[in-house]
Amino acid sequence: MKLELSRVLHGGSRLGVLKGLGTSGQHSLETPGCLLYTHLGAVPHLTQETLHTLNKLPSVTQITLSNIAEHCEVLEEYKEGFRKFSGLHDTVLYSSLHDPATQCPPGYTTNKTVSVWGSGGRIELTVQKFMDLQKHVRPDWYHSMADGETWQNGTTRKRIKKSVARTLAHLDECLLLHQKSEELNGVEVFGVVEGGDILEERVRSASETAKRPVAGFCLDGLQTGAMTQDLRAELIRAVNKELPEDKPRLLHGVGRPDEVLACVEAGVDLFEGFFPFQVTERGCALCFNFDITPNPELAGRAPPAVLQEEVESGTAVERHQRGDGTQDASSHMTSFEMDLKDKRYQDDFKPLVEGCGCYCCRNHQRAYVHHLLVTNELLAGVLLMIHNTAHYLGFFSSLREAMAADKLNLLKSRVLGDRERKD
Repeated sequence: MKLELSRVLHGGSRLGVLKGLGTSGQHSLETPGCLLYTHLGAVPHLTQETLHTLNKLPSVTQITLSNIAEHCEVLEEYKEGFRKFSGLHDTVLYSSLHDPATQCPPGYTTNKTVSVWGSGGRIELTVQKFMDLQKHVRPDWYHSMADGETWQNGTTRKRIKKSVARTLAHLDECLLLHQKSEELNGVEVFGVVEGGDILEERVRSASETAKRPVAGFCLDGLQTGAMTQDLRAELIRAVNKELPEDKPRLLHGVGRPDEVLACVEAGVDLFEGFFPFQVTERGCALCFNFDITPNPELAGRAPPAVLQEEVESGTAVERHQRGDGTQDASSHMTSFEMDLKDKRYQDDFKPLVEGCGCYCCRNHQRAYVHHLLVTNELLAGVLLMIHNTAHYLGFFSSLREAMAADKLNLLKSRVLGDRERKD
């Protein structure tokens, strides 16, 4: 795995390509970019056939131990890894500890263990059990076990220091077991940077993690709702000064477009792709504008009128969560989406987003999706997930285009629109 940077913009934004991915090294991923979010290897609501009707899917698929841990005995008996077990082909597997779309109950971490939550309840993992799971899964890369329970409001400095120490100890133990494992030969390890909202602890965690033989870095505990955007950006910039330039930086738990833009400017390379799923589960459709070409309608992207309609109607919800460390972001609608359960869409025969080229927008109308939602038809989730995934991937593609063409400020004005004046 190697990150090749083509541009580094003033302020820290990095444009590049992550090459040499996968066991044979044939895959690559453009950065800034996002991973493909899945439940047990399947994108929620979509079959593999439907998923591959979408263009430019990420080459990296994210799977989570919180979903897999309760099935470890099956994988252990199967002996050929999760990729073959789940029928995944031509993709890179990234194994993470927690599902980014689900908030985990705090208070279950000890000096030697962390807990994940599956459908059957809590599962406690030691480093040995964590590494045994990775051996059964056989991903292309995974991040080390970490104590990430420092994002809640009121977490003490003592608890945050303990989190950093535990995470470094877990990393050392993971690396030792990794080196002894034949099953994990050729698999890359990412180190996890913790430190809560304390600058000194973030810097200590980053500098110590950078001394270990890791392929990249996961920035944890900075998720939506944990802190303000300004503080998050300040911490990320400080952390990145301690990290090598040629290794990727993956940010956990951030997916909202405005937050993505701020974090890219701070130097983040990769994001988890869970946001379209959260929007779909709310019965909403992404509708924000990310076009940087002269004519949005010809470019097949949302014109500003779509967004203004939402703002003026009063259905768009205030998007800036205040970082109180208590909000579950998955249940709060943002102003980057439209609520298609609203009655005003029952006679609206326009596509979800004018000019969008996805299957849903080319073949169906807002009124039809509204009908599917209010009658609890499963097809609603399918159509919304198609649109939201396509829209979100289009945003990242436009982000890379803007960085290459020195149009990042233009993109920010398109995405944010006049919302900042309303905040």
